[in-house]
Amino acid sequence: MSDLAGKKVLLGVCGGISAYKVAELARLLVKAGADVKVMMTESGQKFVTPLTFRTLTGNPVATTLWSDPGSPFPHISMSDEADLIVVAPATANIIAKMAGGVADDLLSTTLLAVKSPVLVAPAMNTRMYLHPATRDNMRTLRQRGVVFVEPGDGSLACGDDGLGRMAEPSQIFEAVTRELERSRALEGRTVVITAGPTREHLDPVRFISNPSTGKMGHTLADRAAKRAADVVLISGPTELDCPAGVTLVRVVSADDMSKAVKENLPGADVLVMAAAVADFKPAAVSPTKIKKTDGIPEIDFVPAEDILKSVSKSRGNCLLVGFAAETDNVILNAKAKLVAKKLDLIVANQVDSPGTGFGTDTDLAAVIASESDDVRLSMISKVELADWILDRISDLLSVSR
Repeated sequence: MSDLAGKKVLLGVCGGISAYKVAELARLLVKAGADVKVMMTESGQKFVTPLTFRTLTGNPVATTLWSDPGSPFPHISMSDEADLIVVAPATANIIAKMAGGVADDLLSTTLLAVKSPVLVAPAMNTRMYLHPATRDNMRTLRQRGVVFVEPGDGSLACGDDGLGRMAEPSQIFEAVTRELERSRALEGRTVVITAGPTREHLDPVRFISNPSTGKMGHTLADRAAKRAADVVLISGPTELDCPAGVTLVRVVSADDMSKAVKENLPGADVLVMAAAVADFKPAAVSPTKIKKTDGIPEIDFVPAEDILKSVSKSRGNCLLVGFAAETDNVILNAKAKLVAKKLDLIVANQVDSPGTGFGTDTDLAAVIASESDDVRLSMISKVELADWILDRISDLLSVSR
């Protein structure tokens, strides 16, 4: 059986001289067993005819929203059936449309309706590729989970030399294979993920908490579900919607979260503790509102349960992944937690720098598997960090099979 047998790949071909290379990509995909359908923009058809792709794939080529009388909603039907959408060559125009949510032709409308992973192979003049608008648009798309196959550096059609020539078909093919494998990497696995803050109440109207918004945990849950995992998301109070296909368990306090984790741990293959759980809680909670007229209250605190350390004793074969939100000696402190809590992985995260930590779309982070790992903190989006973590988890699970 071929590597891509049974996989459905939708190719979106835009207007650029490198469109002719996409014909070779289509051939490679078909040879590997994929069912390939092609969608072309009006400009794309100026460089390569639809007949070329129909001949190579054996499927009709979609060119407009009205091109198939049998399917009045091709942007929905074609996006629904695709396991992966590849946009190549991806012009600055289509990248801008994707980032801005513009839907003014068949391809851009389909990309707005897509549920499957999207892989983009940019191709354009160097100045266009390096323009701040293009860089911002690509950054936005990466934060949404779009994967880019970076262009090469060399001679361009316009006669310039520099970044912007589309990656070779073989490189894009390898990226397609990798993304399709990733999309089923956690099939049959149960992943429990915690997210958000906990609230430790002093009285019915006041509590102690932290700035966590739950973005990291919710992003992990979304990306794990996209890899076909059965995902249970145990979330403290956040304003985020539950990702599609994820079972949500809402909790408030550290005790609530501990109970929910222990209830969902049996049968789980992975536990990822991305939540910012309180380290301390009030020794007693006032049943009525504490009045300021009674003076400054004296509040005693006791340690909250260390959930990861507690469950490590009854983990069985479940992988344990922790987070270390630190302000100093980030790597050193994270490694100490990795050992002390007997974790399989820990994510070191610096939370006191601009653009990283609670409520941001990016993190200055590192994923550590052992005390001897020689790692450095890298600034990446939470989506990229989630995929990085899940890649490491998939590797560990494949070894344990």
